Amino acid sequence: MRVLRKNLILSGEQQDHILRERHILMEAHSPFIVRLYRTFRDAKCLYMLTEACLGGDLWSLLKDRGSFDDCSSRFYAACVVEALIFLHSRRVVYRDLKPEKVVLDERGYAKLVSILCAKKLEVGKKTWTFCGTLGYMAPEIILNKGHSVASDFWSLGVFVFELLTGSLPFGGPDPMKIFTATIRGIDQISFPKTISKSASSLIKKLCRSNPSERLGSQRNGAKDIQKHKWFEGFNWDGLCKGTLNPPVIPKSKHPSDSSRCDHYSEHFDGSTEQQTDWDRDF
Repeated sequence: MRVLRKNLILSGEQQDHILRERHILMEAHSPFIVRLYRTFRDAKCLYMLTEACLGGDLWSLLKDRGSFDDCSSRFYAACVVEALIFLHSRRVVYRDLKPEKVVLDERGYAKLVSILCAKKLEVGKKTWTFCGTLGYMAPEIILNKGHSVASDFWSLGVFVFELLTGSLPFGGPDPMKIFTATIRGIDQISFPKTISKSASSLIKKLCRSNPSERLGSQRNGAKDIQKHKWFEGFNWDGLCKGTLNPPVIPKSKHPSDSSRCDHYSEHFDGSTEQQTDWDRDF
């Protein structure tokens, strides 16, 4: 149960973002996106009853291991690709892909969580909101040129790089240097020798400065990503059917063991005064 305090939402002028997240998640019936089952509200808080993914977030696992090998990175990246395919087919741009926003269920399958930055676009339209995480944002977002679902493919390339190395290609303590490096592009980045040629090729094709040139942005869409050499031999059907063995199977003591999960706030108390509807006035 996510608990969101109304006063914080109102003070941060996040009403539209929260309502948009609710709408998108309620319609996101994908095995690679955390399900939202019901919402509630009372005088002080909003509540979101979601699927319990007890395996923790991918960033914590990456931090513990330092980096993932090709096989593990391929599995987690494939889960994210399937999630993006689902969202993009509904003209939804995610805009905040990173390991912190990927959680593992009890089987070890990866799912996108938190659609707070996501937005549904009109056909052929762009959005100009400055949104995302520094180091993952596509250059068109930084330059305020307008962006679409192609910005998610850029973030996917950064995501794969981080899984394989444990670091970001456009990282560092100075935000301005990160902005500058992002705008200069992926071709100016020195890749560690531990990254295979096929992985390097995928990352560079996803992180093209021109959004229309990115892998996934052409006529075949995300199928071009699935057919890339780095994914050669990967069982996409097995992934979607849930028959593949994940790299890591989370260890939980029992179905209610949430020790590996983040806690948003105090738990919902089940009061009969809770309302099941939200409105713009909260």
